[in-house]
Amino acid sequence: MDDLKQQIELLESGANLSDTISDVQKAIDLVAAVRNKLDTDPETAPVALARLQRPFKEAMDRVQNDLKPAYKALGKYSKALDKTFKDKPLPTAEDDALSSHPSLINRAIAMHLLREGEFDVASTFLKEATSHPTHAEPTPGTPNPHDEGLSEQDLGTDKLSPQELQAHFQSLYNMLHELRTNRNLEPAIAWAKSQSQLLELRGSNLEFELHQLRFISLFTSKSAQDDYMTDDPESEMDGLLRAWAYARSAFGPFQKRHAAAIQQLMGAMAFAFGVSDSPYKRYFHNNAAWNDVAASFTREYCSLLGLSADSPLYVATTAGTIALPHLLKMQNIMRQKNAEWTTQEELPVEIPLPPSYHFHSIFVCPVTKAQSTDENPPMMLPCRHVISREAMERISRGGRVKCPYCPMESPVKDAKKVVF
Repeated sequence: MDDLKQQIELLESGANLSDTISDVQKAIDLVAAVRNKLDTDPETAPVALARLQRPFKEAMDRVQNDLKPAYKALGKYSKALDKTFKDKPLPTAEDDALSSHPSLINRAIAMHLLREGEFDVASTFLKEATSHPTHAEPTPGTPNPHDEGLSEQDLGTDKLSPQELQAHFQSLYNMLHELRTNRNLEPAIAWAKSQSQLLELRGSNLEFELHQLRFISLFTSKSAQDDYMTDDPESEMDGLLRAWAYARSAFGPFQKRHAAAIQQLMGAMAFAFGVSDSPYKRYFHNNAAWNDVAASFTREYCSLLGLSADSPLYVATTAGTIALPHLLKMQNIMRQKNAEWTTQEELPVEIPLPPSYHFHSIFVCPVTKAQSTDENPPMMLPCRHVISREAMERISRGGRVKCPYCPMESPVKDAKKVVF
């Protein structure tokens, strides 16, 4: 990659086309002058064209000389690209577990466009995918149910129709636009109040976070229409009084659950004219506060719709980008050793995904060293030791199983499935 960056810098520095443009313009001026002369005196055409040939050829030669550094740099850049990104064969049906389910891929793309607010593009993509369905290719070792293609109804959820889902996302983007662009929290606060009971059942802090940010916005504003810091003591006092009134009206329902945070916000009022040097600076000088609240709002809004906060297509693509180099390396090693990857239930190597991509606990059986699956879940014995179902069945005798970690023996039927 360093060589590629170096070639990009050389291309940008060496491909100065100002001289080329100047020489091309001179050639154009020569031709234009001869054309104007012929318009007024056509009889001089043979002589004028003969005189034009040499200066025009010289101008074009200068253009070619001007372009040589650019051609040279472009050639080196192309070679650096080929060297850095070597051609690799595209995956075939043998390697692509989703080749037998093109409608799932199309649905993920359409849902991603919908979640990104690209409603017109999503509609067009859906029409194209419906009118020109992708042919499903069978994949060895993978279940291949009949793929009936993608329809508009496939974009819905168990609770919402496609039209309702689109309306919800349009509402979400309108509120996010007000929050991020206009610094207007009122639509988001109104929605949080309407969903207060559901948010409370989820243990969500969203409603308080919105009120807290509104309090901070008032605290640091110089007027009701201007949410910026000011050096005018009278304006700051006006914002302070409005923040105090808002706190009295909004923070009441949250006193039990967020008492410590409310005390911190109220304590900051003693440092109203020097909050930047106070222990409460982190509340009032947090540049990421608006983006954090927007992300929290998106997460809770999508959760109440039964959807994840991030697009599944984005998550899968990012995780795949991280995992692909490790899998390709493993594939080359297995090919050299004439070995085969014999299971599709687990990966042959550990993939170092970031913590944000760990969506559930992973249990590895201490007996078989295999990762648990839906067909082979973790089972807790009466002695509270946990092993996989496959290991339990393997070591059981006559309907009883002896724990591999302690002397206790118990009936197999007493083991309980564990859900992490």
